[in-house]
Formats: sequence, C-alpha cells, structure tokens
Amino acid sequence: MMPAARESLLDAAYAALARRPWSAVRMVDVAVVAGVSRQTLYNEFGSKEGLARALVRREADGYLVGVERALTGHGDARERLTAAAEWTTVSARENALVRAMLTGCWGERLPSPTLSAVPSSSAVPAQRRADGPLPSPGDFVALVRDRAVSVLAGPGVHKADVPELARSCELAVRLALSCVVAPPGEGGVADLVRSALQRQPV
Repeated sequence: MMPAARESLLDAAYAALARRPWSAVRMVDVAVVAGVSRQTLYNEFGSKEGLARALVRREADGYLVGVERALTGHGDARERLTAAAEWTTVSARENALVRAMLTGCWGERLPSPTLSAVPSSSAVPAQRRADGPLPSPGDFVALVRDRAVSVLAGPGVHKADVPELARSCELAVRLALSCVVAPPGEGGVADLVRSALQRQPV
C-alpha cells in the first residue's frame, strides 16, 4: 500500500477518535472514510490494536518533529528551549494522544496500547516500527533532553559544560510537562521556563 493511503487511514482513525471513544471506533468505518476496503485496512495494520499502535506512533513522531523545529529555530539556547516547552504544552492541549503519551494518563476514551513491543508479523516496515516499543513519559523526557543537548551543544560549548546543559534541558522539559498537567496562569510556560533558565548556564 502507498504511504499516502496509510496516512489517509490514520487520519480517518484520528478523526473518528475525536468524535467517539476508541472502543466505539469500528474498523469498517475507518476504511470507508479512507476510501479503502476493510481487507486493505487489516492488511496494513493487522488488527485494531495495530491501528492504535500506528496512530500513537505517528502522533509521537509528529510531536518530536515539532520539538526538533523549535530547537533548531531562531534565538539563543534559552529561547529555543522555551519554544520547545511552548510546543509541548500546545501539542498536549490540541492532541489528546500527545497529552496521554506525555502524562501516562490515557483515559477511557483513548486507545491504550501497551508501551512494550508486541510480536509483529507485518510485512509493512512502518507497522513493524509501530509494533516496537512506544515511548513512555520518561522516554519523552530523555528523547527531548538528548535532542536539545545535541542541537545546543555546538562548537562553542566545552565538553565540561555539557552535563550542566543537559540539566538545563531536562529542567525545561520537566517544567513543560508539569504545565501540561497543571496549566500555569498568565505568562504561561514561556515565563516559567525563561525565569528558571535565567539561573542556568545555557
């Protein structure tokens, strides 16, 4: 199947999830909306659980692409970490699956795939990847922190300063996650991260 058709199926599943709980989402409806046969859907994802895993994997990847965009944007290290923190809170507010992945709180309306890898017999590379381990909240902290360090530890940063930089990056990520769970008032996550990083050597 073409990658575009797989995306159409994932889009249809995501749209269905916005309207009803995952338990009420039917594979046949997802196939009809995407304009493919139910058999094609099963060939691509294997099962409803496989579809859920693929959807969660796609949303996780989309979140991480946004983090990358924020970290490689304009401004100094503080501004880029602040942008990544803002992206984290916006994504979690706008996307229930991202929020669930970042907090570990899945709720009864959402699919709740096991985070560990599941046996995969799929011939579809993208599905084999989805059947692999899915990131936990702790994994996201590590992924974003490590990506931030690799982007921000440029040629001007001494090796001895990298552990401090890593701590600053992790602080920004953890502040963002706390704002997802308990949204801040005026000034939002940006003010919190900027003021916390004032005292940090970034």
